[in-house]
Amino acid sequence: MTLASLRRHVGVVQQDVYLFAGTVAENLRYGRPDAGDAELEAAARAANAHDFITALPQGYDTDIGQRGVKLSGGQRQRITIARAFLKNPEILIFDEATSALDNESERAVQQALLSLANGRTTLVIAHRLSTVRHADRILVLTADGIVEQGTHDDLMAQDGVYASLHRVQASI
Repeated sequence: MTLASLRRHVGVVQQDVYLFAGTVAENLRYGRPDAGDAELEAAARAANAHDFITALPQGYDTDIGQRGVKLSGGQRQRITIARAFLKNPEILIFDEATSALDNESERAVQQALLSLANGRTTLVIAHRLSTVRHADRILVLTADGIVEQGTHDDLMAQDGVYASLHRVQASI
């Protein structure tokens, strides 16, 4: 396997996003340069980004500045998520991908992630347990390594570390 082949088949969305100087459309197309306008819009809608993009002064043609400085953290994150949707890779890695989103945007993106994850391998790294609730398999990591694993329901029934964290997050 070559590095280029690996990159074609894996999409990564990290907590700390990187956007390039240029327009929203150019940043989205970084995931797939040959994508058409309709595909850009579909990816942006899936990432709950279309509405804020169209509200920008020139919509998809708005310059966002170096590293996306003209956008909020949540907007930058949603553009990066839309880029991953546009790429449509076989393997997805989301490393705290929804951490910069407000609760409403997070729910919308989680629904899109569920449909995008269908039929592909998806690794989700998250502190917000709501992000991993629907995972087929959840691994709970502590300083001691993997201490629990299973579905949300299995881990809640075990009443261990995961259930304790879930209770704390539910009370916030």
